[in-house]
Amino acid sequence: MSIWVDETSRVVVQGITGKEGTFHTERMIDYGTVVAAGVTPGKGGGKAVRGVPVFHSVAKAVAEEGVDVSCIFVPPPFAADAVMEAAAAEVRVIVCITEGIPVLDMVRVAHFLRGRDCVLIGPNCPGIISPGKTKVGIMPGDIHRRGPIAVLSRSGTLTYEVVEQLTRAGLGQSTCIGIGGDPIVGTCFIDHLERLKDDPETKGVVLIGEIGGTAEEEAARYVAACFPKPVIAFIAGRTAPPGRRMGHAGAIISGGRGKAQDKIDALEQAGVTVAHDLGRLGQTALEVMGAAGVLPNLA
Repeated sequence: MSIWVDETSRVVVQGITGKEGTFHTERMIDYGTVVAAGVTPGKGGGKAVRGVPVFHSVAKAVAEEGVDVSCIFVPPPFAADAVMEAAAAEVRVIVCITEGIPVLDMVRVAHFLRGRDCVLIGPNCPGIISPGKTKVGIMPGDIHRRGPIAVLSRSGTLTYEVVEQLTRAGLGQSTCIGIGGDPIVGTCFIDHLERLKDDPETKGVVLIGEIGGTAEEEAARYVAACFPKPVIAFIAGRTAPPGRRMGHAGAIISGGRGKAQDKIDALEQAGVTVAHDLGRLGQTALEVMGAAGVLPNLA
């Protein structure tokens, strides 16, 4: 079992005829993802990568190909409209890879999605992968292995680093999700922890946070209150000076909020094992899972 997507998911790629859309559609198909349709306004009626049909609109792709997941490679000025178009067409999972969407556009998106039965992953994220089943996004599929650990991360690059360590440690991944590094993203850690709590394939979670915002503190409160599985965390940006943006638009300490130490304290108080050495995170996960007794053969 996995959360949000699996081998039955039918994906539409918005922006499939663009350079990034074409490149990553090929990688997704190579991994085994069912890319059933593409959308590029004005180019409907043609064929894209590997014969994938192209439509003018997401609504047409839904009607013709029964797609239920969208992956968006649309340039920033048009990406917010692309998200809302997918939501209006009742696509249930929307993955937005695009980086640099204006904040006010995302405010509009957040308002539009309120009350709708869909989930937005991203923007500014690597996407979601259920190893051995499907991937929707840009993550390198070959470093992933199917297994019992879920990975939730605000950083795409650190997601890859952690996944590679988990695989080398003999642990695999159930679902990996990059939630995005922008100030306004569609889903937070809690949205996914709520699903992972009931996922029998997931025995533990690695959570990769960073400075800025309060997502990690909120996740800590949720874990303490009602998440029964072992959680290992790493917080990036511990040495970042206040007021300076560190890579991600959402990774900035402002008004005294968003400090790494505050997040570490909150997580540790919630019973989460916080790794201070990123290079040993895979080994730390192995030790924590073994001590918890959920992976006796790997201890």
